[in-house]
Amino acid sequence: MDFLLKAEQIVIETKCVSQKNKNAIRDELIIDIEHYRAHPDCGTLYCLVYDRDRLIKNPPGFEKDLSGDKDGLKVTVIVCPH
Repeated sequence: MDFLLKAEQIVIETKCVSQKNKNAIRDELIIDIEHYRAHPDCGTLYCLVYDRDRLIKNPPGFEKDLSGDKDGLKVTVIVCPH
């Protein structure tokens, strides 16, 4: 957990894409989403993915696939730069 706004029930998770982990980022986020779904202080999860070298092939699709309502947890994934 990178940031927790407890009163607002918001968690902000950050990831940085590199050549080493570019294929694992999606799986890491899926695991994070499951973890925070069970967290008592998390109702909304923002995942900020920094992709300086633009290694994610389809950022809008990546965001759409992982964002949404996940069994009561509101998830927003943002890849930047886009």
